[in-house]
Amino acid sequence: MYRLLASLIFFTRLPFWRIADVPKKYYEQVVPLWPVAGWLTGGIMALTFWLAQMVMPLSLAVIATLIARILVTGALHEDGFADFFDGFGGGTTRERTLEIMKDSHIGTYGVLSLIIYYLVMFHALVALQTEYDNPFIFIMVDSICKFLASTIIYFLPYARKEEEAKNKLIYTSVPLPEKLASFAAGILPIVLFCPNDLFLPLLMGITGAVITCALLFLKMNAKIKGYTGDCCGATFILAEVVCYVIMTFHTLP
Repeated sequence: MYRLLASLIFFTRLPFWRIADVPKKYYEQVVPLWPVAGWLTGGIMALTFWLAQMVMPLSLAVIATLIARILVTGALHEDGFADFFDGFGGGTTRERTLEIMKDSHIGTYGVLSLIIYYLVMFHALVALQTEYDNPFIFIMVDSICKFLASTIIYFLPYARKEEEAKNKLIYTSVPLPEKLASFAAGILPIVLFCPNDLFLPLLMGITGAVITCALLFLKMNAKIKGYTGDCCGATFILAEVVCYVIMTFHTLP
């Protein structure tokens, strides 16, 4: 129970911290529960889109949906995404890359990456919702991509010492049964909500997301010999946007 609460406190800005004071050790194992947090964030996106499209054009409903997630998560993943591009774009050595990513100021690479990300996301979501009109897409993609991003801790070591980490945490791996439970949490929304006409596009999108994660892990290992919290956020954002873009291929005439 404490681990679930820790994951909801860590991955959202909703006031779950009022429920209980969670010891630090539970935050070290929140990453495998990231897909569960995806049920909440994806669910809020789905609800926002469903309500918004009743009273505004589709394009504005998509913007409202993206804003809803920013508010719920406090732009946690976007912050890591921008820091990742600042570090990997501007860092020429391992030490310099880690130093740049730890800097709270955003740089040129970070700004440009966010602009491009939101432009691509907006157009991909408009195309998808025009074709399928299915709010559950947000829950399915959010959860599975958070599972894929969470596997970073199984393949790479943490690149910093604990005292050097932004949040003073080093995420720990979990036994195989918990890894399988994390996978189940990632695919459960797909099992529950995926209609037949969306299955193939979603499968293609997930395949693209898997390849994206694998390539990112190789790049991180080569550049900084591990991962950081920013790398986790960047992996999720990139896996998600690749998934959505590939899914739009089925909307083309």
